[in-house]
Formats: sequence, C-alpha cells, structure tokens
Amino acid sequence: MSVRVNWRQSVAFTGTVIKYLAVAMLVPLAIGLLYREDVVVFLLSIGIAVVVGLLLERLDEDPQLGAREALLFVAIAWGAVAVIGAIPYVLAGYGTDSALRHPVNALFESMSGFTTTGATVTAEISFRQHSHALLMWRQLTQWLGGMGIIVLMVAILPEAAVNGAQLIESEAPGPELQKLTPKIAETARLLWLFYLGFTVLYVCILVGLHYAGMAPNMNVYNAVAHGFTTLPTGGFSPQADSIAAFSPAVQWVVVPFMLVAGMNFALFYLLLQDEYAEFLRDRELQAYLGANAGVAVILWGLLFTGSAPPLELGGVTQGALENSLRQATFQVASLLNSTGYATSDFAQWGTTAQGVLLFAMFVGGSAGSTGGGVKVIRWVVVIKGIRRQLFTTSHPDAVKPVRLGGQVIDEEVIQAIYGFTLLYLLTFGVATVLLLLDAGRVGLEMTTLEATSASLATLGNIGPGFGFLGPFGSYLPFPATSKLLLIFLMWIGRLEIIPVFVVFTGAFWNR
Repeated sequence: MSVRVNWRQSVAFTGTVIKYLAVAMLVPLAIGLLYREDVVVFLLSIGIAVVVGLLLERLDEDPQLGAREALLFVAIAWGAVAVIGAIPYVLAGYGTDSALRHPVNALFESMSGFTTTGATVTAEISFRQHSHALLMWRQLTQWLGGMGIIVLMVAILPEAAVNGAQLIESEAPGPELQKLTPKIAETARLLWLFYLGFTVLYVCILVGLHYAGMAPNMNVYNAVAHGFTTLPTGGFSPQADSIAAFSPAVQWVVVPFMLVAGMNFALFYLLLQDEYAEFLRDRELQAYLGANAGVAVILWGLLFTGSAPPLELGGVTQGALENSLRQATFQVASLLNSTGYATSDFAQWGTTAQGVLLFAMFVGGSAGSTGGGVKVIRWVVVIKGIRRQLFTTSHPDAVKPVRLGGQVIDEEVIQAIYGFTLLYLLTFGVATVLLLLDAGRVGLEMTTLEATSASLATLGNIGPGFGFLGPFGSYLPFPATSKLLLIFLMWIGRLEIIPVFVVFTGAFWNR
C-alpha cells in the first residue's frame, strides 16, 4: 500500500500557525513590560516560536491542503500550539519551586488553556507565585482556543480559506458546520467578530462595575483576564478563589455571558438579519436554555433546603433565597457548557447536589458555540431516535423520520451522532478505569467519583471535578502518566474525538 497523505503539507501549515502564535505572545510581553516581570521569558518564547514556525514552513511550499491533509493538519496543529504554549511556563518556572517548571505540568497547563478545559496543576494561583504576564498568557490561550485557532487562520489567511470548510468542520464543536455566507472565510470572520464583540462588551461591563463601586477588586487587569476566559468557556482565573473572589454583582453578570458562550454563535447572525422569531424557534437553543433552567431549579431546591454544607464549607447559606439561587444558577451555567468557574467549593456539597452537577457536565453546550461536552443537539437527536425506535418496535410498518425544527434529519447524520456519542462514552469509561489503575500503581488515594470526574472534566473540556479536583483544587497529585492521559483527553475532546482518532487508523494513511 502506498501512502496517500502528504504529511509535509500538514506540518508546514502547522509551522504557519506556530509563527503567528508568536504574535499573540506580544500581549503578555506588553504586560511584562508594564509590570517589569518575565520580559526575557516572552522574548525567548517569541523567538523560539518564530524559528520553529519558519523551519516547519520550509518542509513544503504548496499551500493547498487536501481533505486528509486538512484533518492531519488540525490534529497536529492543536498538539503543536500546546507544546509551544508551554515554553513560557517552563522558562518562567526555571530555578523556582513552581510546578510548571516541569515539562509535563507545563504541557498540561498549556493544553488545558488552548482547549479551554480550565484544569490546572498549579498548587498556588497568585501573583506571589506567578507574574502578571504569565497569568495573562494563561488566560489568553483560552481566548485563542475558544472560537478556534484554525477558524482564526481561515479568517485571516487566504491560503487557509481554500480548504476552510474542511478545516472548520474538523475543529468546530458540533455535528455540522452552519455556513453564514457564501464564502467560508467571511463566515469565519463573522464568527470571530461576534466572539470579539461579546468579549469587549463583557470587559466593559466588568470595568463599569468596578468604577461604580460594585466590584472593588475587579480592576482592569482582572476584567480583561476574565474576558479572555468567560466567552471561550475556559474557566481559568488569576484569582485562586475563581469568581468567588468577587462580589455577588459580578457573579450575576458572569451568568448571562456564560450562557451566551454556550449558544450557537451562528444564531446571532439571525439577530443581525432581524430574524428574531427564527432565533427564538431554534430547537437547540430552546433545549439548551431549558436544560440550564431545569437543572438550576432542581439544584436551587437542594441548596435552599440544606443539601449543601453551611456557608463556611460549601459557600451556600441554607434558607437564603438569593445566595442559594445565585450559587445554583451560576454553577449549572458554568458546568453545563464546560466553563468551569466557581462561586463556591461545590466539592464540599452533598452527594445529591454533586450528582446534579455531574449530570450537567454530561450535557454540554450548543453546536457552533465555544462550549464542550457531547453537545445539546446530539442529545436531542439521540432522544428523538430512541423515541422513534420505541414507536417502530410496536409499529414495524411505520415510516417515521426524525425531525428537528420541522426538518427531516438525514439518516447518515443520525448514525454519525450515534457513533460519536458511543465513542465519547466509551473513551470516558476506559479513561476512568486507566486513571484508577494508575492511581493504584503509585499509591494515590482516589475515589471512583474523583476518577470519573477527572475523565469527564478533561474529555468534556470542563476543568474542575470532585474531591481533590474540586474548583479550588488541582490535578497536581496525579502521576505523570495520568497527566499525559488527561492531556490526550483534552486534545481529542476539543476536536471532538473523531478527527484525532481517524489519524491513527491505517485506512487514513493508505489508498
């Protein structure tokens, strides 16, 4: 069998992405100059990224990517940016006691950032341990990865637009690419403009709250930092207490923007076209908002009646209407769409409340959003498919297509959704078992719930889990082998598994 995939094209194009990643590092470099911290770290990192990018670009001069080369490029590029993105962590941690000085930990933090997972291996998140520049880089990686690095490349590079549809379909979350304009590059630019617009609006509101005296510690730095991690449903925060470090006013403001981040960004194009009724009739949007509201009401009832510990442990005051409603609404919005922020230590809540949050983690955001997980649209189709199966079992002669919003869903799409969902759950289950086995190998005490949440939180790009992986905890206790597995889960989870798994099949490489 002769190899059909021109891997040199894919690697060369990855070099272009790495080269432009150096431009993004100018942001933390500017912060470093402002605070006089880690300037040399980012100068060296920029130099390494440019050199590596230029060397890889020389592997192939043909900018055209075939279908398989595009798939390979997307898989390689996301792994490569995480490796390059880890360099500042290693350089900044050199000669210190920072956990990020270790390459595996640095790669974990970088992959967690770019895939918008929000899991961390830092034992201490503070300006005593890390510079303003390094923490801003940590935040910025999530913003870059939220809407998608490849989508950005399609939007700004003409050579990437040639196979733009294939590239975006491989990277964008959800079962189907919704093309907004005839040209895919214009669609990519529109998506990024929506993304940028919401980020700027959000930052302005946070800064406004600060100057209005409603958010004393939400200064401009914190506002920008959280702007970089809310819209991408990332969850990183330069504050050790996450959003719990800020006032209730800030916490309420964060909720609608987390909900927006979990919506299909293509829907906002309907609003620009004054098609408000069409926007509101979208079945996935209805299911997404309904799931958030329904799960939040259930959790609020549990917290209000005392399922969670008292204030000093879990951050919830039993019988306090506003407090329990805010905690429930916030945590459901955060975990259902994979943001991973926290306003309290839900790892200290009762088992029933934790069970509700675990269910929310399985749901996911909308297709075409920055949210992770299985995605709402897939669950809607799976449920409709199950209902059809039950109906046709008792009515074998009936022809009953699956419909969504009045439109018949193609059977191939349904089968693809079934296949993805099964592969997702299978990967999650196998990873959970491997984590438990590895923990036993090194003597790490870990419960099944902690292993389950670690597998789900990384594959679904959610971030925090339960137990020592709680919102104020860390993945640092895991052995290096488990961290490498979790890095792999974050990588394939961001690309929705199949674009990565297919690269490891013989059929992909041969005729």
